Amino acid sequence: MAVVRDAAKLCAGLGHEVEEAAPAINGDLLTPAFTTLWSVSTAAQIDAAALFAGRPATEDQFETLTWALAQRGRGYAGPAVLFALGVFQIIARGVAGFFQTYDVLLTPTLGEPPVPLGTFDSPPDDPLHGYDRAGDFVPYTPVYNVSGQPAMSVPLYWNEQGLPIGTHFVGRFGDEATLFRLAAQLEQARPWAQRRPPVFAS
Repeated sequence: MAVVRDAAKLCAGLGHEVEEAAPAINGDLLTPAFTTLWSVSTAAQIDAAALFAGRPATEDQFETLTWALAQRGRGYAGPAVLFALGVFQIIARGVAGFFQTYDVLLTPTLGEPPVPLGTFDSPPDDPLHGYDRAGDFVPYTPVYNVSGQPAMSVPLYWNEQGLPIGTHFVGRFGDEATLFRLAAQLEQARPWAQRRPPVFAS
């Protein structure tokens, strides 16, 4: 992808050693495990909100997608939740092993350019549309939500429509400092603070 190639070239020009590599991640296990825990967590948070509010939660109090995820979460049994947690632990260990060799991993932030407002809306007849659509939009970041690695997205690349395209850098567990130093170096080399797309809010 042009975004990654461009960022890799910039990093190399700044004196960083750049090579192609990636942690081994089993996406066939990650996706259903993520869905299980995301859904169960949504249900738990709604239950907690109802407890503190002192009244039952009702569908009209939540967005269509939030309520649908909670209902899905209530359908998972304890063994499914424990299995999903185990998958997360396996993935986290695999990612940690990768960072014994590498300081930082570079990927795209998103799977496609910024999309129009409403893309992730969930209509009543397809209440999980937003969740399913988001999986295609953010295929790179959930792994590091799972593993707990620090990560950052920096707007190093801009497309022909003048929209910022994020470049995703992931660091070792607990090593936010390296990412901050890298961000400062990248911003000095290619400033973005004053760049604005044709239409923006501030």
